[in-house]
Amino acid sequence: MKCLIVAAGQGVRLRAKGELKPLIPMLGVPLIERVIGRAQSAGVDGFVVVSGYRGEELRSELDAFAARENISITHVVNEHWDHGNGVSVLAAKPYLNEPFLLAMCDHLVDPAIYRSLIDASPEPDTVTLGVDFNLDCPFNDLDDVTRVKCANGRIERIGKVIRDFNAIDTGVFLCSPNMFAALEESQAQGDDTISGAMNVLARWGKARVLDIQGRLWVDVDAPVAFKTAEDLLATGRL
Repeated sequence: MKCLIVAAGQGVRLRAKGELKPLIPMLGVPLIERVIGRAQSAGVDGFVVVSGYRGEELRSELDAFAARENISITHVVNEHWDHGNGVSVLAAKPYLNEPFLLAMCDHLVDPAIYRSLIDASPEPDTVTLGVDFNLDCPFNDLDDVTRVKCANGRIERIGKVIRDFNAIDTGVFLCSPNMFAALEESQAQGDDTISGAMNVLARWGKARVLDIQGRLWVDVDAPVAFKTAEDLLATGRL
């Protein structure tokens, strides 16, 4: 299975740590290399990485990493990297015509989450999102997370401002190519985010959830989360 990694944004909130978020070292290893290594350990055999901001620099570093570690990495360039993250995912449509994992370059997750999604047996044309039902986890900033309202294994709504949410979006998905149709529909309606596409899939009855069952993950998008992730890595908890 291939894994699509979104790595096109600026990462402004981590600018103090480095100019290019995917390459910021975390305990000596660039963040995106940690994401790739974890997905690879779960069984991923090829990667598609969407770059944008300072993309040439990122692609050069990833090419060296791929050669060093004998990893297959296909590059996709998103010239509109300052738009919503759904634009990056849709840019990869020509490269993915079978089920694939979707991950963010700044989300460090327990590899078991990837394995659970890979081992899932989804219904045709569905997209499954790994969700965290532990709303009290101290590693999640409830004011910043993407919120999910789900029932009976199906997503009802997803977004930043949902009040009656019962789960948190981990940023890891098992996608069918139907994800691209949902992205096109969502963007035609003016929403260029991944969450917008998931809401379209929810209306189509094609958005599913998978409970990560307490496994750890961190959205490394701010200095506090960065420190949390480093501490978890250093103590072997992540």
